[in-house]
Amino acid sequence: MHKTNTNKNAIVIIGILFFVFGFVTWLNGTLIPFLKLACQLENDIQAFFVTFAFYMAYFFLAIPSSIIISKTGFKNGMALGLLIMAVGSLIFIPAANARSFGLFLTGLFIQGAGLALLQTASNPYISIIGPIESAAQRISIMGICNKVAGMLSPLILGAMVLKNAGKIEAEIGKATDPAIKETLLNELAARVITPYIIIAIALILLAILIKRSSLPEIDTNAEDSADQTQLAKTNIFQFPHLVLGVLCLFLYVGAEVMAGDAIGAYGRQLGMPLDETKYFTTFTLLSMLVGYIIGIFTIPKYISQQNALAISAILGIIFSVAVFLTEGYTAISFIALLGLANALMWPAIFPLAISGLGKFTKTGAALLIMGVAGGALVPLLYTTLKDKGIVSNQVSFLICMLPAYVYILFYAVKGYAIGKKSS
Repeated sequence: MHKTNTNKNAIVIIGILFFVFGFVTWLNGTLIPFLKLACQLENDIQAFFVTFAFYMAYFFLAIPSSIIISKTGFKNGMALGLLIMAVGSLIFIPAANARSFGLFLTGLFIQGAGLALLQTASNPYISIIGPIESAAQRISIMGICNKVAGMLSPLILGAMVLKNAGKIEAEIGKATDPAIKETLLNELAARVITPYIIIAIALILLAILIKRSSLPEIDTNAEDSADQTQLAKTNIFQFPHLVLGVLCLFLYVGAEVMAGDAIGAYGRQLGMPLDETKYFTTFTLLSMLVGYIIGIFTIPKYISQQNALAISAILGIIFSVAVFLTEGYTAISFIALLGLANALMWPAIFPLAISGLGKFTKTGAALLIMGVAGGALVPLLYTTLKDKGIVSNQVSFLICMLPAYVYILFYAVKGYAIGKKSS
């Protein structure tokens, strides 16, 4: 009974962390149009360096994060990650005052570094704190915390920094006096300071609470020391299902960020006003929330993790083709529906990929977190293809999405089992 209560407490604490992940991560959808306007960026390629800087931090910091967690333990690693995120948030103050896009990107990279540490600790933690076959169910609960926060963050930040965005954009465009234009841009940039001070304070307080919490430590080495099949393994790359899972997660995160953060850019490309497109991310996250609720009630009671992943991939393929074949708000609706397709992918991919790793769990989790770099590269490919005029907006979107979902379907059907011994 005590262990059950401890696990419930741990799930609540990790749920709070996932709320923080979602709130900070999905601010990017609002920051892209905000920084494009405030820093007077020339095109979407430059604007999407917001996601590039944020998600590439995962690639560079994931392995160091696993080393840090091995020394500090899960709980202290999570607290440290929150403090690093707070530092990244505070960098937004000088960035806004100087209206420096480079400083904004630095702050985002540091935020991403803190999140890499948090994700490297919390994802395997929530996966192994209970039965691995129900890990997708627990991660789905975490996903609800994440996406509820994600739905709120663009609404809150959008209301604060992009209030009357269309009017401000028009005034800046009409300003012929450089001094007046500079004043308008400085006033716009300053709007971001207060929200990020509040975020930094909240992160610091949460780090203190995590440090003092009753979150139990888990020794993955001790837990799996009796598993003879894993004792023979000497290298993390001797687990093909993990390596394939890293690529799967890379493509999934790229598709998720496209559906969540690029939906606004897609709408703008169709001529929709900024006052509307700034809220599009919320529609995608609402769709994801529905998917998570479905996952909680169906996994593993009615459907296995791998079957949920296969169904999700098929939906992703259908909706991606539908985006290509439609226009206007119908196309935007199908992009938002991709959130439903994406919802159960992370909850399924992560536990399937780390299953049976034993003493290699922390390193395997770090490699998977490196796959989050897909959120940096796939959206940048999308904007490059369309803004350089290589292909149309619709074709560019399809190129980035369809192959990703086809590979995810392969992993769900076959890839997750490659290299595993049948029981």
